[in-house]
Amino acid sequence: MSTTTVLYDHPGPRARVRNAVLSVVFGVGLAALLWWVYAKFDQAGQWEGSLWKPFAEAPTWTQFILPGLRQTLLAAATGMVLSLAFGILFAVGRLSDHRWVRIPAGVVVEFFRAVPLLLMIFFIFYGVPFLIQGPVPAFWSVVVGLTLYNGSVLAEAFRAGIRSLPGGQSEAAYAVGMRKNQVMRLILVPQAARAMLPVIVSQLVVLLKDTALGYIVAFPELLQRGVNDLSANRGNVVAAAIVVAAIYIVINSLLTTLANWLDRRTRRRGFRIPKQAAAPDSTPAGGATVAEPQG
Repeated sequence: MSTTTVLYDHPGPRARVRNAVLSVVFGVGLAALLWWVYAKFDQAGQWEGSLWKPFAEAPTWTQFILPGLRQTLLAAATGMVLSLAFGILFAVGRLSDHRWVRIPAGVVVEFFRAVPLLLMIFFIFYGVPFLIQGPVPAFWSVVVGLTLYNGSVLAEAFRAGIRSLPGGQSEAAYAVGMRKNQVMRLILVPQAARAMLPVIVSQLVVLLKDTALGYIVAFPELLQRGVNDLSANRGNVVAAAIVVAAIYIVINSLLTTLANWLDRRTRRRGFRIPKQAAAPDSTPAGGATVAEPQG
């Protein structure tokens, strides 16, 4: 049996009419804005075929856009994996019963949330070499900066998700003999990840776009190669920016679609506690049991 939490009242007849009217007004306003932008670009001659011709040529894609896209996706994928691991680790650390774990984890998360990402990338690339007596590649400067900042934000998202779960689940799990690390790993963290999936996806989209900040250390990502380098060698900067923006929109839309598919899949299948995680006698005194959500 599943329960649904309603965060707002269902709109009545008047509210539905009002929402429909506002949607139409907003749509008309957006169309007018797009037409105004198109007209201004047309007056400046930005739609002339000669400015867009380089994008019909293979070298534009093989030498500039695709190499930049490959570096962007590689940095984003690495940063996403590390940020998720960082977020889960420090979320659990901030919820620890031990002050010597909880306080340092909180200091780390709050510090890296407060430092601007651009400054962090800059410091890792130019400052850390003085500490380690060796250069830091631009790729790892970007990835480490993305991991520290976005991982700290995700740590707070995971922590909020864990705290939002009913306390009875933890109590029932402890009652059947599970240790705290088992409760976190098998019960709380998976449900918190599903509950906070929209926030997690939004932050991962931000992470993908933040790879563009790698320009400060000359990291050859999509914005650097597809706009700056391309416009300096083969094309118009406005046309290059529009093409690169369209690529970012497509990638982020695919990421959101994947997240929605995963959310629907997990909601259908639900979460089940592995049998080996429970104590031999899984029914404590009083007959309480740990509920196993079914798909």
